[in-house]
Amino acid sequence: MKIELNNQHKREEMEFDDNSATLSDSDTAYHIRAALLSVQSGDTEMYMQLVGILHHSERLTPDEVALLLTTLKVLSAIVSCIDYVHHEALLNSIFGMNMWNYGPDVMDALLELVIALAASNGKYVDPSLEMLVGNFMPPMYYVDVLKQPRGQARKDQVLSRVHIALKDIAELVPMAASRLSSVVVHRMPTTFKKDLEKDRLKCRTEIYVENMLRLESGAVGEFVGSRMLMAVIDMLVELDVAIGWDDILRDDSCKGIFEIELEDADEIADDDEDNDYDELPRTLSYKSLGKNAVANLLDSLMVRTFEHIELCANNKRLSEVFETLLDSFMLTILTTYKSKFAQFVMFYACALDPKNCGEKFAQRLGDRFFYGHNPLTRMSAVAYLASYLARAKFLPIAFVASTLKRLVDWCLEYCQAQNGDMNPKAHQVFYSGCQAILYVLCFRMRSMLDVPRLKSQLLHMPLDQILKHKLGPLKVCLPSIVLEYLKQAKAAHLFTASETLNFEDMLESEFSRDFGGVERLDMFFPFDPCLLKTCDRSFIRPNFVYWKHVRTTYSNDEEDSSDEDIAEDFGAVNEGSFMEEGVTISLGGRHDDLDKFDDAMNKMSITPKNGFAYRFGGERMQMPSKIRPSTSPESL
Repeated sequence: MKIELNNQHKREEMEFDDNSATLSDSDTAYHIRAALLSVQSGDTEMYMQLVGILHHSERLTPDEVALLLTTLKVLSAIVSCIDYVHHEALLNSIFGMNMWNYGPDVMDALLELVIALAASNGKYVDPSLEMLVGNFMPPMYYVDVLKQPRGQARKDQVLSRVHIALKDIAELVPMAASRLSSVVVHRMPTTFKKDLEKDRLKCRTEIYVENMLRLESGAVGEFVGSRMLMAVIDMLVELDVAIGWDDILRDDSCKGIFEIELEDADEIADDDEDNDYDELPRTLSYKSLGKNAVANLLDSLMVRTFEHIELCANNKRLSEVFETLLDSFMLTILTTYKSKFAQFVMFYACALDPKNCGEKFAQRLGDRFFYGHNPLTRMSAVAYLASYLARAKFLPIAFVASTLKRLVDWCLEYCQAQNGDMNPKAHQVFYSGCQAILYVLCFRMRSMLDVPRLKSQLLHMPLDQILKHKLGPLKVCLPSIVLEYLKQAKAAHLFTASETLNFEDMLESEFSRDFGGVERLDMFFPFDPCLLKTCDRSFIRPNFVYWKHVRTTYSNDEEDSSDEDIAEDFGAVNEGSFMEEGVTISLGGRHDDLDKFDDAMNKMSITPKNGFAYRFGGERMQMPSKIRPSTSPESL
């Protein structure tokens, strides 16, 4: 290798081969300085040879590694000689070097140079940060190596050094910390479904998010932590929304309307790994999303986020992180159309600290419902609140009861201030509140009745004044929720048949269909079972209430509270028939009409598979074994 260097306009040629002695550090520094100065005189040959040393990265011989290492160290020592204008090619070479291609010694020398550049001139701060953040992800060709021990060792070597360098630059250059957030967010990998089918891109995205979370809890977390966490949540929401309902629904005659039998399907799969899920019609399982690349990435990223939140809890930082999560939820998830899974980050954070985080989340949702201004946001807030109170196993029943009382008091006050008649669009916020009350009671009524103090509180709630008001909430709310509530309320002796409204009024009508408009926000229960396999099994399931395990008020005396008894009670009020969309159903049970009626009732989001009409034939009527996922396609 020949290197020509300029010394005060005298050219001196020095030839190096495998047998020649290397230059001393002082000689190398002298000649590199000369090469930098030569550019200004128009002689760029030696300068370009210097640049070439930094470009060469593949299959370096020991002598080439030694030359590169010495060059980087010398450049760090004479960083003041590097000019932003004249040495652009050199700077591009430095900032274009990838640490994954080198050993620890070269990594250290390179980072020393990058830190020195950032500290020497504000113009080098952004390129230095860009270079370091660019090393968050391995080169595409290196991803497969990560599956091997040496690949994991290299990953640890690179990333630990990158984060130390970021900390050092932030300490030396105060403005760097604020710039770092923008650089990290700007370089976040863009995810496209077709690209995610390639495992290498998926792996690189996971590593990038891992580094973002590491920044949140690291030495610069004080400056960038909140934005890192919010950016991760934004990515989760973006992936969540990218999962369409066509990716979830089964291909059957009722596609688009379904109920969920999550645990049942999963248990069958555990018993028989070769089980054909198509034998479970109108059923969702983890396998519904098993081959969806976006869902798999979302599952993996949510697991990493859960693990990070758990680590924060172990380090006594949960309350601090939770404020960021709560702000992110209110700004992004609460108002996101079609969010199906991202909200479970909040659910798990609350599960780690039910007293503080868990109750604060419910209170914030309640405040947004009670005092908000945007009707759709208020409806979303109370839907989240109802679903959370119903599903969060870790919430004390006393807290659930007190929150429920706030909802009842608000609805009663609303009724007392209204003189108009039923109008789903004009009073949609009120109907959302009523439906939230009924939904929570379907899950929690029995638990409240088991506690004498809470039982007294429930019995004295003015529910009848609300439900019998001329605004007619029972005509508007989702029929399957209304019917389940009425069944449990009757078993608990909260009312008698003679006090019940006409049975026809309890079923879906044009008022119920109008509720929420085309978007059918009345069907929105965002904490329905999570279909992302790993995060559900490892984090959500132990803290989650499945309908299958709910103790209802009629569960121990079903013969005394049978469907036939309820039908008889309501039949006396309704004279034995029900009209729905022109279909007359006799309590006697004509089979042809029952089939038509069952088809109509399948339009309800959480109607049992067997259909409401079958209850007249003697089968037990209750809410489905599992409530459907967060929304039906029609609701979206």
